[in-house]
Amino acid sequence: MTSTLPPRHPADSATEMVQVVLPNDANPLGFILGGTVMHLIDIAGAVACHRHTRSLLVTAAVDGLQFLHPIKVGDLIILHSRVTAAWSTSLEVEVEVFSEETLTGVRRMTSRAYLTFVAVDRDGARLPIPGLILESDDEKRKAAEADARRAERLNARRALER
Repeated sequence: MTSTLPPRHPADSATEMVQVVLPNDANPLGFILGGTVMHLIDIAGAVACHRHTRSLLVTAAVDGLQFLHPIKVGDLIILHSRVTAAWSTSLEVEVEVFSEETLTGVRRMTSRAYLTFVAVDRDGARLPIPGLILESDDEKRKAAEADARRAERLNARRALER
């Protein structure tokens, strides 16, 4: 399977989502719910992957996710996503999550996640996706790290299927 779309650069998929954390997004301590952050990570990742593939996608995997710092009601939650690797029908996206205090502008990283999406048609059949053009050393390093994570995910999946 080969995509009819030309290969793309990681910057072509770069996405920024910004949202104010409201009380209905928070727990009784006034911090955003972890599930809300996970939902936003999935959306930000999907948008970047849509920009790369121009196809329907399903989330296939989420690598380990840790919450480094809480995000308070009234703060901004900022998500940066970009494709790090593209294989034949699946791709990996990195999503970095930041909080920004609205009154001071102080920004800090709160999470980073790697998600795998699979391009599909309306019947759920896998579709070929465009390749990824890697130019900088950082892009090449991230793609190599993505290949290693992919190998681990595939091994874990095989173990689950036994």
